[in-house]
Amino acid sequence: MIESLLGYLGLGLMLGLSGVGSAYGTTIAANAAEGALKKNKEKSSAYMILSALPATQGLYGFVAFLMLQHWLTENPILLFGIGLGTGLVFLLSAIRQGQTAANGIASIAQGNDVMTNTMIYCALPEFYAILSLVAALMIK
Repeated sequence: MIESLLGYLGLGLMLGLSGVGSAYGTTIAANAAEGALKKNKEKSSAYMILSALPATQGLYGFVAFLMLQHWLTENPILLFGIGLGTGLVFLLSAIRQGQTAANGIASIAQGNDVMTNTMIYCALPEFYAILSLVAALMIK
């Protein structure tokens, strides 16, 4: 019984923390974009692209949730560990990616040509979310 609860908790953490991280990260970047629009409206598409980047971690959490549900009966304790670990990575990488995107948005609004560099910098925390997803899906 307690093992089943841990499995469900792991799934919930995986999905919930990834969603919270993405919501928080996209909000950080979107707030910067809103302020940047007052300075330079012509770059709104760049602001929108950068603001959307942290949303991917929520998608990773959803994919992992769908792919690992069958472990509720097979290995719920392992599922708890995977859910907690990946959930935390997704949460923190999305928030940090949102902060990175926000800085890029502010710089673009000031007239700097940093869109490509910002995309590369935003890919760095994303990389760890991808590694976490791949590792979770490879565990047997």
